[in-house]
Amino acid sequence: MMATERVDNRLLEELTEQSEDLNSDALRITRSALTDFGQVAGQPRRWWQRGGVPAALAGGLGLLGAVRAVAASPSATTTADDIKALQTAASLENLAVSVYQTSAALPFIKDGNKTVAAFIAKTTEQHQAHAKAFNAAATAAGGQAQNKPDPKYKAVVDQTLPTIKTPADVVKLAITLEDVAAQTYTKNVSQVSNADLRKLFASVAPVEAQHRAVLLAVQALLAGNAADLITIPVDPAKLPAAAGSVGFPDAFYKTDNASPITEGAVQ
Repeated sequence: MMATERVDNRLLEELTEQSEDLNSDALRITRSALTDFGQVAGQPRRWWQRGGVPAALAGGLGLLGAVRAVAASPSATTTADDIKALQTAASLENLAVSVYQTSAALPFIKDGNKTVAAFIAKTTEQHQAHAKAFNAAATAAGGQAQNKPDPKYKAVVDQTLPTIKTPADVVKLAITLEDVAAQTYTKNVSQVSNADLRKLFASVAPVEAQHRAVLLAVQALLAGNAADLITIPVDPAKLPAAAGSVGFPDAFYKTDNASPITEGAVQ
């Protein structure tokens, strides 16, 4: 029996809820940019501010309005490098969506623990929303939407997918993608020229970092054949010493492996 079959459903449901809460907070931050620019430019209330927009897309659509306001405001502009950074971010999100969707169709995920499948589905939804936000910003700034995956990491995925045999293999690949996204967006905060784009990257980066933290914890328990220790309530006496820190190996998030802004830009 695979270790993942002993994962406590309640914990995974809680992790999914926490992930959704963090993502919702991030989307609220991106939407606030629209209000700020609307006040500066004296713009009337737009359709994306009136409600009726699905929650998963609200952040991206709100940012679309913000960037349109940027273009109309003489005090705020975007650059060619900003557009490239947004396109590269979208390419990373596109790849993440593809990998999670492929993983969800694997027999040991699709026909296995339903809560695990639900967690993957929710994470996929969040990546789709991020891709829409980045592409909305890129096109509103005068660039093209990037609907292709990041070429560098697509090569890694193409090489890895045929070797995936267990849930642990899926987790390992997902960690790589979540980490490069978090590192890239963290670095982008200091690379883009517009305050609202900095706010976008700063709000999405921690969502990807949270995905990675959860995956690192799951990876450690699977590697130690200790998935049964994922329980509620947690029994600290039974957990390994590293349980409290394995998901957060760094005091400050590194950016050494951040993708350059041109890596996934539209050619």
